[in-house]
Order: sequence, then C-alpha cells, then structure tokens
Amino acid sequence: MMNVVCNKIETNKMEITITVPKDVWAKGLDIAFEKVSKKVSVPGFRKGKIPRTMFEKKYGVESLYDDALNAVLPEVYTQALDTEGIEPVSYPEWDIKEIGNGVDVVAVATVTVKPEVKLGDYKGLKVEALSTEVTEDDIKAEIDELLKSNAEMVVKDGAVENGDTAVIDYEGFNDGVAFEGGKGENHSLEIGSNSFIPGFEEQVIGMNVGDEKDINVTFPEQYHSEELAGAPVVFKVKLHEVKARQLPELDDEFVKDLDREEIETVDALKSDINEKLTQSKKDAAENHVASSVIEQAVENAEFEIPEIMFENEVDRMVQELEQRYQSQGVSLDIYLQFTGSDMEGLRAQLLEQATERVSQTLVIEAIVKAESMDVSEVELDEELTKMAEMYQMEIADLKKMIPDTDMVKKDIQTRKTIDMMIESSVVA
Repeated sequence: MMNVVCNKIETNKMEITITVPKDVWAKGLDIAFEKVSKKVSVPGFRKGKIPRTMFEKKYGVESLYDDALNAVLPEVYTQALDTEGIEPVSYPEWDIKEIGNGVDVVAVATVTVKPEVKLGDYKGLKVEALSTEVTEDDIKAEIDELLKSNAEMVVKDGAVENGDTAVIDYEGFNDGVAFEGGKGENHSLEIGSNSFIPGFEEQVIGMNVGDEKDINVTFPEQYHSEELAGAPVVFKVKLHEVKARQLPELDDEFVKDLDREEIETVDALKSDINEKLTQSKKDAAENHVASSVIEQAVENAEFEIPEIMFENEVDRMVQELEQRYQSQGVSLDIYLQFTGSDMEGLRAQLLEQATERVSQTLVIEAIVKAESMDVSEVELDEELTKMAEMYQMEIADLKKMIPDTDMVKKDIQTRKTIDMMIESSVVA
C-alpha cells in the first residue's frame, strides 16, 4: 500500500513524501523495459525481442529507472493529492530518496500549493449606490456623439484647433539621432484624441498649412522601449492639411437616415436614447454593487498568494488574447508589433488584472466552502439548458460534450455566492 507523508516547509510550499510499493515499482520497470527494448538492437534478436535478463545484464536495470519513474510517479502523485486533499498550483520538483530493484521507492515532491484564506466580513457590507437618473445632459452627450460619428471631414483654412485633424509628416530624434518607429508621413492626427505622446498634440495647435516646427516632448517613464522610456526627444513636424468635422443638422431627416427601426423623429430618438441609458445605468449600478462587495471581501480577507499563481493567470490571459486575435485573423505577434509593444510589456500590463482575478477567485472559493454552497441537480439542468439554447444545440448533445460538469457547477456556485453577498449588503 502506498504511504504518503506531507510536510509544510514554507507558507505555501509542501513536501509530499511518497513511498511506492515494490510491486507497483516492478510494474513501472516492466513498462519501461517494454518501451526501451523496442529501440535496442542486439545481434540475434529482433527489436523488442531481447530477453529481460540479457538486457539487464548488458545495460543494467538502472537504465530503466528514468522511464519507470515517468510511468509510475504521475499516477501515484495524483493519488496522493486526492488522498490528502492537496491543491497544487505548480508542477512538482522530484527528489528520489530511495530507489532500486525489488524495493520500495521513496520519492519526495516539492510543490507550491493553493494558499489558505482567512475570511473577514463578507456579509452585510455597505455599498454606496450609483444614481440611475438620466439627465438632459446625458441625452445631449449621446446625441452629440451621434452627430460627431456621422460628421463629414472637410478641409478648412486657418490654424489647427483642438478637435481638428492635422495631416502631418513627423520624425523623432533622441540626442540628435532618429529612432526606430518615430517617423510618419501624411499621418492624420486628431488633436485632443491623446493618441500621441503626452504634450505632442497641444503643440500642433496654432500651426498653419506649410508650417514646420520642432516639438519637444518626453516619453513616459513606463514606455515599453527602454531606450526611450523617460527620454526627452524632438519631433520635426510639417503640417500639410487641416480638416474639421462638419456636423449634420439634428432634424427628422437626420434621424431617418440613421435607419433605426420605428425611430423617425428627433423626439423618438431622444426617447429611445433615454430608455437605453436608463437600462445601462441600472446595469452599471448592479455591477457596481457586485464588484464593491467582492472588492471589500478581498480587502477583509487574509492570505498570501504565491507568485506562481499570478504567472499562471497571466499565461491564461495571454492565451485568451491569442485566441481572440486568431479568430480575427491576426496573430498576437502582429498585434504587439502594431502597438509597439512586446511580450514582456504585455505581461506587465496584464499582471494587475491577473492579481485581481486570482485574489477574487480565492476569496469566493473560500466563501463557497464556508457557506457550504451546493448546486442541486435542478440548478445544474437549468444551467445546461440555458447553455444548449445559447449554442443552439440539443441538451443531450451538450451533455456528451461536457461529461464532467464540475466547472459548470463551480460557475453556479460563484454566481450564487455573489448573489448572496449582494442580497445581504446595505446599499445607501
């Protein structure tokens, strides 16, 4: 019988000593021999037909140990985790303490485990309510954006003003040397869009067509290029053309041109905008309560998260981005080149969000456990039915695709837990 001894060596690190019975080890050696013998060429024998005794005499039984360990350790390690209720967050590092032929094998796995969470208050939390009132200014702002998005860009005379689009040539120099990626020709830059280096757009204001100007700016300290981060640079700029938005008139004809179903007048448009804004603000208010109670529960809890969990979450987020861009026919590498970033910079950007995700997940899991939040068969069937409708497939086919519903149950538990926290909260 396999013997398992667990020893906590650091806050989130554990040594798991596993004694593999000699009969289990013997089966591992058999598997290793069957694998290795197929690759061994010995005069007088076809590959895979060399007798075991001859093989061990020629190469030594020790030559089978690595393959035997690879055959045995994953299974006994998984059994040990299940038996002891251990949740690892890293791959194990193995140290073989005892090994031989015809003996029990003793192996020690050092692994980082999921941290323990000491919960603080998570019920009756106070939340400041968000207003759901829709004002005339809100409606006006939506209409202004609608007019702006349907505006026509026309060439204008005179100097560049905030909100104009300037067509420029530019080239950047760092200590008198042109730097990579710092040059553009006939680039359309909307002044006030904040799409360029801070301080650049403001200095274009007042230029006239044909003007050339040196614009001095300083790159942000957190800029992805180490060479340029925090560096003062000079951009040589030439203005070719100035364009301004010509807004359409807000009248019934404009509304009809929008081709929105059953909306043909300005009054109908304002009413529709009011209805959508009201729903949007209600949704935002509900999301605010949910995010607030979760954030407070995390702040009230005590735990120490191992770094590997953040790294693993960043890995998952990078994979999500890769899949998203691949579905759009763009590789992540191309996206990084387009945005002037790199993988290191992307991972650094994702780290804060990953930290938040991991913290919230751990705390919610701890609350689920504390509340003994179960999922009934009725709740599970309802969820699977919703999923089947969403994917437009038969429920029986969906169940075949998801034979293990643990993840679905976990999602339901999470929702029920957050709902419980919201219902017990005090919104003022």
